[in-house]
Amino acid sequence: MDVSAAEFEEKLPRLRELLLECDFVGFDMEFTGLHSAFPPGGQPSLYDYPAEWYQKARRSVQQFTVCQLGLSIFSSENSNKYMAHSYNFFLFPATFGQMDSEFSFQAFSIKFLTHYDFDFNKFLKDGIPYMNDAQEKKLQQSLLSGNWVVRSVLDKDKVKKVIDEVTCWVSSAVEGESVVLRDVYGFQMFEIQLILRQALQDIWTVPLGSEEVMVKKISPRDRWLLENTFYDSCRREQILLSARGFTNLFHALVKAKKPLVGHNMLMDLLHLHDKFYNPLPEDYEEFKKNIRTLFPILIDTKNVTKAIWKEFQFPQASNLLEVYEVLCSDMNPTKPTCPEIFHASDCLRYATKKSPHEAAYDAFLCGSVLLKTAHLLLCRISCDPARTSSSFSQYLDVLATYVNQVNLIRTRVQKINFSGMDDCTNRPPLLIANVRGWPGVTAEQIYQELRIHCRFDVQQRRKNQFLLFSNKFKDVKLVLKEYKTHPNLQISLYHHWRHSAQVNCFLQICGIVASWSLLAFLLGGSSRFAL
Repeated sequence: MDVSAAEFEEKLPRLRELLLECDFVGFDMEFTGLHSAFPPGGQPSLYDYPAEWYQKARRSVQQFTVCQLGLSIFSSENSNKYMAHSYNFFLFPATFGQMDSEFSFQAFSIKFLTHYDFDFNKFLKDGIPYMNDAQEKKLQQSLLSGNWVVRSVLDKDKVKKVIDEVTCWVSSAVEGESVVLRDVYGFQMFEIQLILRQALQDIWTVPLGSEEVMVKKISPRDRWLLENTFYDSCRREQILLSARGFTNLFHALVKAKKPLVGHNMLMDLLHLHDKFYNPLPEDYEEFKKNIRTLFPILIDTKNVTKAIWKEFQFPQASNLLEVYEVLCSDMNPTKPTCPEIFHASDCLRYATKKSPHEAAYDAFLCGSVLLKTAHLLLCRISCDPARTSSSFSQYLDVLATYVNQVNLIRTRVQKINFSGMDDCTNRPPLLIANVRGWPGVTAEQIYQELRIHCRFDVQQRRKNQFLLFSNKFKDVKLVLKEYKTHPNLQISLYHHWRHSAQVNCFLQICGIVASWSLLAFLLGGSSRFAL
C-alpha cells in the first residue's frame, strides 16, 4: 500500500499499533543517490577499513536523500502462519517556515529507479515530510520566538494575497463575522494562520477540512481565551506533530524495539540515523553505539544467506528476489513445512505482482527470506526437515550468530559488528604486482587486465609496481595461479618486511650504519696493529 502525506496522519495510530504487536519488521529504502563521485577518490574501496568506509559513506548520506521507505510488518497468526502488512512511504524533506534542505540527484540512481517505474510525482508532490532531532530543535526555537517568516517564493505569493484579502475584509467587518480562505494546502495551513494571527490582533483562524481556513473577527478578550485553549489548531505541539511527519513513525519503530530486518542494510541504517534521529556523528564507533541503542536487534539477510548458500548447494543468486525465489522453490528441502506468509487484506498488491526495488516489496522479501532461512537452519539443527511448528523466538535463537552482523560491501572486512568490535583479521592477503616490459602502465590498465578473471582494486605504489586488494580468497588464489608465469606481470603475496618502503628504508640505514661501524672497527684495528 502506498502512503502519501495527505493520508499519513490518519493512518499513523494504526501503524503504531501494528508495530507494537508484531514479531519483527522488514524494511528497505530507495535513495536519490548512493555513493558520491566527489571529491575524487572519495568512493569506497577495498583498501578501506570500516571506519574509513564510514567517513566516505557519511559524506554521501549527507548529500543524497531518501525518496521512498518501505516497511513490512510481520505478525504471527499461529506457530506456522505469518501476516505481512506492507507499506510504501514516499518521503520529502520538511520545508516549513525558514526550514529548508538541499540534496542531490545521481543520474545512475534516477535511471535505475525509472527503470523500475518509480513514481517521482508521488515523491516530489505528495512526499511525507520528516526531520531529525536537530532540525526539530530549530523549528521549536522559531515557534517560541513568535516571529514567523515564510521562505518559499510560492508560499510568499500565496500569503501576500491572503493578507491583502483579509486586511481589506477586517477593516469593515464587525465582531462575529467571518470569511473563508480556500485552496490552502499542506504546511500553508499553518503558515497562513500564524502570519495572520501575528499581523492582526482582532482575528482568529480555524481550519475547515484540509484545504480551507475560516478567519473570524473577535474581541481581544476572546482572542486571549482562544490562544490558551487546548483545541487551538496552531498549538506548538500540533505544528511539530505535522512537521515531524514520518519521524513520528520512526519514533514508534524505535520505541517498539522489534527486530529490524534488511538486505545489505548498512546504507539504510546510515540514512535512518541521519534523516530521522540526528546528523551522522564524525566518530564511527559513536554511530555504531547509537544504532545499537535505537535498534537492539538487527538481522541482515544478505549476511545470513551468504553464510548458508553453499552449504545447501543452492544456485547462485545475484539479488534479493532471486534469493527469495530459490527459497520458495523445490530446491529448498524444507519448502513443504516452511511458515505460510499471507498479505493483509489492505496490502494485497504483492500477492499477485512482483515489484523489485519498490521499497515495501523488498521489505516484504527481507522478512520472508528471514523466516525461510531461519526455518531451514532450525530443521538442520533438529535433523527434522518435516518440522512444522516453531515459534519466532526459536527462529531468533537459531539466528543468534547473525544478529547485529551487517554486511559490508567493498572493504577490507565483510561485515560490521554492532554488538562489539569488528573482526579485521579474517581477510584475504594483499598482493603486489611488479611489471616488466610494459612502459607507462597505469593502475586502470592493470585493473582491466585482471578484470578478465576477477575484480581487484589497484593502487599504484611506485613506477611499475602496484598493490592489489580483493575481499575474496578465491580471487587471490586464482590470480596467483594465472599469473605465475606471465611474461610482463609478476604477482606475489605482499610481505611487509620485504615490500614496505619504510622497512626497506630502515634496513638500508641500518646497513649503512653497520658498514661504517665495521669499517671504523677494521681501520681502528689496523692502526693499533701498526703501532
